[in-house]
Amino acid sequence: MSDVWISDVRIMGREGHFDIGVQGGHIAEIVTAGTRTYSGQVIEGRGLLAMPPFVEPHIHLDSVLTAGQPRWNESGTLFEGIQRWSERKPYLTKEDVLARVDEALQWMMAQGTLHIRTHVDVTDPTLTALQALLELREKVRGVIDIQIVAFPQEGIYSYQNGRGLELLEEALRLGADVVGAIPHYEYTREYGVRSIDACFDLAEKYDRLVDVHCDEIDDEQSRFVEVVATRALERGMGQRVTASHTTAMGSYNDAYAYKLFGLLRKADIHFIANPLINTTLQGRFDSYPKRRGFTRVKELWQAGINVCLGHDDIMDPWYSFGTGSMLQVAHMAMHVGQMTGRQEAMACVDMVTDRSAKTLQIEDRYGIEVGKPASLLLVDADDKWDLLRRMPPAEIVMSHGMVVAQTEPVKRRVYWTSRDGAVGEGGYGVDFRVHTGSPVSASEPGA
Repeated sequence: MSDVWISDVRIMGREGHFDIGVQGGHIAEIVTAGTRTYSGQVIEGRGLLAMPPFVEPHIHLDSVLTAGQPRWNESGTLFEGIQRWSERKPYLTKEDVLARVDEALQWMMAQGTLHIRTHVDVTDPTLTALQALLELREKVRGVIDIQIVAFPQEGIYSYQNGRGLELLEEALRLGADVVGAIPHYEYTREYGVRSIDACFDLAEKYDRLVDVHCDEIDDEQSRFVEVVATRALERGMGQRVTASHTTAMGSYNDAYAYKLFGLLRKADIHFIANPLINTTLQGRFDSYPKRRGFTRVKELWQAGINVCLGHDDIMDPWYSFGTGSMLQVAHMAMHVGQMTGRQEAMACVDMVTDRSAKTLQIEDRYGIEVGKPASLLLVDADDKWDLLRRMPPAEIVMSHGMVVAQTEPVKRRVYWTSRDGAVGEGGYGVDFRVHTGSPVSASEPGA
């Protein structure tokens, strides 16, 4: 029945070893390893861990790889980043955007990311970046799944006397999948509330999802998350709504936070934190104690609210670093969020896989199950804990039954010098896992 078999793999969340049959780009069979004789193509799994691909729920692909153009963000603040980007926008061309994003997608795909939600700045009268991303979305369809958020970076009502609304709607007519807003950046709170209402109105009119850049500031009085949650509750749109960043939540007093969490549970909206970027952008106006720009991820998770993790930026005016690794994102969240308990740490892996898939509303085509697309990773890890601790590379990345990336782990040897000066080799290579008497291998942790 199957065109391709992946032999002898362990599947994340299951006990035992399995063979996975692939037909027509979908998972056709999952059977106990070694119980069949196969003809045709066989991919040797070698006991590696099979897991669903990583999901990037929040990134700005239109700005990737523009750090230092035309100037560096020397203050490191969100606001200077927006200013530097406004200086770069006039130089955007479709070719420029496509070239940069193509390179970034290769970085991400090589490390196992096959589902992406990208925000695209639509406060640009030419909508150049949007048109480029719409074209690219179709080009990579069937390999990488891309959702596009129409994002008014400079505000809906604060941009050119309200022209942001016109451009936002035009972006939806052209094919953007999600409606965005940035209420804390609007000139006044009144403008901010109006922008949220406009966002929800457009989402209902065009049958789109909602993803709001919400309270990405250290100001404890920035409380637009309550407006987003209330509108989602009033309109019955909870599962279609996401609040991104919400860094001000880290500055709320506990009495207000207690009240807020009651609303958030009722509203049933999603949250996205971006630990790499917000820990560097936020707290810039503090001396000490210095806030680190991280929303209440652990508390949201403990409250049963869906929370996930994204990059936000890769080498752009807001963040000059990054490689596209979702494990790096989860690793940072574990540390900054003090989620070092075993279940807490493993939840950080869920926040870049299953939980992000739920936010993007792609659960029906995500996961290692019969009937779903054969999109998966093979990694040298024991489980989620080991995956997060060692951050090994995805040795094989498969999308819809096609191998789209492979990584050969680097091998490393260690040579010991004994007390008498003799030099000997320490076993065969180095393995950073915890062993109970089994031989060591030669895999290096990480890509």
